Amino acid sequence: MLLAPLLVAVALVWLPVGAVLVVLVGGVITWLLPGKLRVTRILWMATFYLFWDAVVIIVAFALWVASGFGWAIHRPRFQRAHYVFAGRMLQVLFWQIRWTLRLTIDVQDADVGAVLTGRPIIVASRHAGPGDSFILVHALLNWFDREPLIVLKDTLQWDPAIDILLNRLPTQFVTPHSARRTGAPGLASAVGDLAELLDDRSALLIFPEGGNVTPRRRTARIEALRARGRDDLALQAEQMVNVMAPHAGGLLSALEAAPDAGVVFVAHTGLDRLVTTRDIWRELPMDKRIIMKGWSVDPADVPRDRAAQEDWLFASWLRTDQWIAANDPVGLSSDVG
Repeated sequence: MLLAPLLVAVALVWLPVGAVLVVLVGGVITWLLPGKLRVTRILWMATFYLFWDAVVIIVAFALWVASGFGWAIHRPRFQRAHYVFAGRMLQVLFWQIRWTLRLTIDVQDADVGAVLTGRPIIVASRHAGPGDSFILVHALLNWFDREPLIVLKDTLQWDPAIDILLNRLPTQFVTPHSARRTGAPGLASAVGDLAELLDDRSALLIFPEGGNVTPRRRTARIEALRARGRDDLALQAEQMVNVMAPHAGGLLSALEAAPDAGVVFVAHTGLDRLVTTRDIWRELPMDKRIIMKGWSVDPADVPRDRAAQEDWLFASWLRTDQWIAANDPVGLSSDVG
């Protein structure tokens, strides 16, 4: 009620100011930093995203009115309308990202629209760098004709457009364990509830790592596995230098709730070293080529015993790590070990 109208108002006020600043600052920076234009790119992308957010909010309000002031907002017709709208807006956003940041995406063997056709799927992706959740949702909606059910951190709701749009679609915003209230549902139960909604057109998107790889997090995962008596999994986790040991609970809960779902594991390279604000500033303009690779697993090939599922997940994650090392040899291996 507060942030959404405020963002639209700021967008309207910023339009003339932003246009003048882009022209003036662009001219100065072009003279000072030929070929880089970092400040200009950041200013332009911030201005563009502000208006992008405002358009999402305005159209979402129109859809709310059209649904009978929210009366039918969760019915299939309006959910489909929200998915179509989200797909169009992501197309516009990535068109601008390609133009401003010179970012390209190359998908290899991850056509989940053709593989596992006619059945629900669970997409388990590595988590690395800024915006990979946007990229995957964009791919599912616009390239593979899937309606994504998404598990995200609750802090993303501070973006009014994400908050409004995704709370009208099947989404679970998860609070990190350290900040979770006593008795609040955890990741596993939230993912299981969401997986029950899967159908032949949808895809559940989860990030089993739960965050970007850092040496501290990586070490903590390995120690937690040893504390559970899973030295075998801890040994595999030590061999992973580009990814962290995954949290198994979410994926296993999804498989239990949707046993007829296929699984697609997704790896990607290109965003690994874009973690902090300093990293992003250093890399601008990015000139990045993001390579995405997918491995599809038929439901009949998914283990049903819980211990076997955890072993299978770690083996798949180790394969992801090996693929990243082969396709991005200057990855995180020099930073963690």
